[in-house]
Amino acid sequence: MSSLPQSTLLPTGTWLSRWEPEDQAFWSAGGTAIAWRTLALTTVNLTLAFAAWFLVSALVVRLPQVGYNFSASQLFWLTAMPGLAGGTLRLIHMFLTPMYGTRHVVSLSTLSLLVPLLGWFYAVQDPTVPYWVLLLLSFLAGLGGGNFSSFMPSTSLFFPKRLLGTALAIQAGIGNLGVSIVQFVTPWIIGFALLGGAAFMGDSQTLTKNGVQSQVYLQNAAAVLIPFVATFGATAWLLLKSVPVKANFAEQFDIFKSRHTWSMTSLYMMTFGGFSGLAATFPLLIKQGFGGFEGAPDPLKYAFWGPLVGSLARVAAGPLSDKLGGARLTQWAGIGIVARAVLVAMFVTPDSMAEFPKFVAAMLALFFFAGIGNASTFKQMPMLFAPRQAAGVIGFTAAIAAYGPFLFGMLFAWAFGTFDSARPVFFGLAAFFACNVALNWWMYARRGAANPC
Repeated sequence: MSSLPQSTLLPTGTWLSRWEPEDQAFWSAGGTAIAWRTLALTTVNLTLAFAAWFLVSALVVRLPQVGYNFSASQLFWLTAMPGLAGGTLRLIHMFLTPMYGTRHVVSLSTLSLLVPLLGWFYAVQDPTVPYWVLLLLSFLAGLGGGNFSSFMPSTSLFFPKRLLGTALAIQAGIGNLGVSIVQFVTPWIIGFALLGGAAFMGDSQTLTKNGVQSQVYLQNAAAVLIPFVATFGATAWLLLKSVPVKANFAEQFDIFKSRHTWSMTSLYMMTFGGFSGLAATFPLLIKQGFGGFEGAPDPLKYAFWGPLVGSLARVAAGPLSDKLGGARLTQWAGIGIVARAVLVAMFVTPDSMAEFPKFVAAMLALFFFAGIGNASTFKQMPMLFAPRQAAGVIGFTAAIAAYGPFLFGMLFAWAFGTFDSARPVFFGLAAFFACNVALNWWMYARRGAANPC
């Protein structure tokens, strides 16, 4: 058995001098330990990034109850802004790993999350804060969304092709859990004073619901994330290394010459675009659709289930993609997404609370199939491209799909303003998803396809 060279690292301590994951001897001698350590630490940081990215979706449903006077359209715009920023920043992040390396990108990107977290910590304590300030803070929350397009390409460089489906699904699936974590923890954590009510933690706010008043601490939703972001951002700087796969900005544009880049972008917009867009708007969809009935549900007690189901499905689908092939799994996932989008449309304009369980069940099924598709599409990309190009395509497709929260927020704001219903949006989404199912079948899944993957 061979061993790793004595000088595995360059003198800087940042760049690995050698990285050959397809070489079984190299992989067994030490490559596997480095790869899995990198995956674990990067995944923790990605989870924190998603939590920061979707913090706004967990807070906006509470803002009117503590004195903020915003319309439904304004609230949807607040949920949309992190998606706008996340998608835009991912277009930058997709170039960063080959230029600066995993160590610098993961650590510094994670530490940048302290800016929106501290901003929201202070802003939610004052209902007189101007709306434009909250829009800006919502946009800055998108820093967390941007990280995906450098973290995931980085991981694709560390693993051999036979394990990429599993590795990418683990990282993305667990990372996506950050959405569920922040939506699940927020209703609980805001209910009491942290650190014994220390003065620097801020004062409580008076929340009014159904005529009943209670004291809450909305700032806790951001405060609880701050020490984790600081700790794991610093840990990434200390422990991570970078794969010596380098390319300048201009060299990375070669991915746009391939038709597969554009087809995979559309497919990932169906899967992750749908997942992220619905995750961001699910609480408000519950509030707008069922908030006017007696015994109306608390949106955050149900909304976190959607991202949770989708994230766990993504983790489980990774090994399946390695075994069955990404294209085949994407095909079945896409059919499920289309069918569930049509089903959800049937329950978004309810006549009573009796339709609420059906609405939630249909949404959870939609998240489930989207999660499977998230994993299977990421298996397809490394099969279609060389490692450096695959990393770039993963980054680009993730960037475009990250506009999901922004696009969905705008679409729902328009639909409720025009039709007082989200039904037209779901029918339109079903049509878009159906086109992608046909695209995947023709290019990758059918018998005799030129590029089966």
